[in-house]
Amino acid sequence: MLKPIVGIVLVLISFEVTQAQPKIKIAKLKYEGGGDWYANKTALPNLIEFCNSNLLTNLDTRDELVEVGSPEIYLYPFVYMTGHGNIDFSTNQAQNLRNYLLSGGFLHIDDNYGLDQFVRLEMKKVFPELEFIELPFDHDIYNQKYKFTEGLPKIHQHDGKPSQGFGLIYEGRLVCFYSYESDLGNGWEDQIVYNDPEEKRQQALQMGANIISYAFMSN
Repeated sequence: MLKPIVGIVLVLISFEVTQAQPKIKIAKLKYEGGGDWYANKTALPNLIEFCNSNLLTNLDTRDELVEVGSPEIYLYPFVYMTGHGNIDFSTNQAQNLRNYLLSGGFLHIDDNYGLDQFVRLEMKKVFPELEFIELPFDHDIYNQKYKFTEGLPKIHQHDGKPSQGFGLIYEGRLVCFYSYESDLGNGWEDQIVYNDPEEKRQQALQMGANIISYAFMSN
C-alpha cells in the first residue's frame, strides 16, 4: 500500500524543471543509540544548492529531518545518514527502513569517522540476507555528470585508510550507498567549518551530486 507514495514522489523528479513543479524534499535520518545523527548541519543544504545549480534539480533547500521509524520517511525519495557514534534500530524501525528502501527509496550512509562498526551491525537488521559490497570504479554512481575514475574521493584523513564506496544491492538495485573513510559531508559543509581546500570541497560536492543523480535516475 505504501509503494505508490514513493513512486509518486519519484515521478516528480526531473532534470528539466519548470517553476510550476513542486520542490522535492530530501532528509537527514534521525536515529537512536546516542550517535550524533545531527552532525554536519550545513552539509545537506549546501549539497542541495550545488545540485540545483549544476544538475538543474528542483530540491527544497530546507534541512529536513525524518526519524527512521516514521511513516513520513516515504515522503522523501532520498535520505542521508551520518554521524560518528552508536546507532540502534529497533525491530520496527529496521522493518520500516527496509519497506521504505524496497518501495523505491534510497539511503546514503556517510561515515563521519567511527560509524562503521555500528552501521554494519544495524543494517544487518534491515537486510539480514545482504552484505555490503565494494562498488567497482566503473559503477554508474561514479560516472554521472562528474567522473571519478578512481572511485570515491578522499576528503579527510583519519587513519590513513583509502576511501571506499560500498553498496547494498537488492534484486539488482542499489538501495543503499555507504561512503566509508571519505567524509563527504565534511566537504559539503560551509567552508568556514573545516576550511578544506577548494579542490577537495568541489570533489565532495560533485560526488554528492553524482549520488543524488544516480539515486533519482535509477529509480
